[in-house]
Amino acid sequence: MKGREWNMNPKIRIVNEEILSDNWYLLKKITYMSEAKDGSWTSQSRESYDRGNGATILLYNRERQTVILTRQFRIPTYVNGNETGMLIEACAGLLDKESPEDSIRREAEEETGYRIANVRKIGEAYMSPGSVTEILHFFVAEYTPAMKVGEGGGVEEEQENIEVLEYPFQRALEMIEEGEIRDAKTIMLLQYAQINRLLESRPRQLQILIAGPYRSGTGDDPNLIRRNMDFMNEIALKVYEAGHLPVLGEWYALPLIEQSGSQRIGDEIFDRIFHPSSVRLLKHCDAVLRIGGPSQGADEMVTTAMAMGKTIYRDLQEIPPCLSNLTVPSGETEL
Repeated sequence: MKGREWNMNPKIRIVNEEILSDNWYLLKKITYMSEAKDGSWTSQSRESYDRGNGATILLYNRERQTVILTRQFRIPTYVNGNETGMLIEACAGLLDKESPEDSIRREAEEETGYRIANVRKIGEAYMSPGSVTEILHFFVAEYTPAMKVGEGGGVEEEQENIEVLEYPFQRALEMIEEGEIRDAKTIMLLQYAQINRLLESRPRQLQILIAGPYRSGTGDDPNLIRRNMDFMNEIALKVYEAGHLPVLGEWYALPLIEQSGSQRIGDEIFDRIFHPSSVRLLKHCDAVLRIGGPSQGADEMVTTAMAMGKTIYRDLQEIPPCLSNLTVPSGETEL
């Protein structure tokens, strides 16, 4: 079977792809040429297993200081030294033609019984790059007892038999050291939670970008635009009163646009600064709060934020309060 023409790396030429098995997923023997430092070319063959890409998530609860994990039988571990074949893991699954976010929400409900609305992507990784093509997308999300809508356990028609486990977070970390948790993705997620202090009982102060309509639906009427700004400023104040640091892209962009000599909304100077400045600002934010009605610009900010791994809030009630730093006692200095 003739392979595709790959042009991403000029030092690699794939010359042939042979399907060895498509019984479950796709196992190929790939023959390729690689250029050495001296300019010569050599031929090599490797096997590559393509099972699609996947997603995994750590569900955690700050109030209870717990995490949700699963346990199920894994035949490859059984034939390689795992006496029972049972493995403790974070919830995970293949994307199945869905976005990583949609896929992991579905998997979380099927496997654990919790319906999670707000997930945050923290990265992605090749888990076994020497033989498997899969990229795994990593997520974290908070859960509460109110989110439980079922018993979990997986999908019966897929012959899944998954046990749902709830552990104290510190116990889960100890289980890594004791060898009870040996699944790589689960270890990575638990250590991420430890390093980033996800389960601290007092949420840290966040810088949150408020994304809502500015021009959308106004026909560039100044009064309607002002109404939109008033609404976003009102929400920003509530975010501030919850102990966080709100920012609006408009707070940065509009003074710069005026200083640059813009004559009207939508002119060349306006377009050059307005949205790009918000993207720059977003890089320094922890989260986005999407508010208000339809807005292409606000939706683009959400999409960009998700690609950066930022948290997306869609309601003020989703934002955890952080009230510890609102007032500073007399004679003390807040650093």
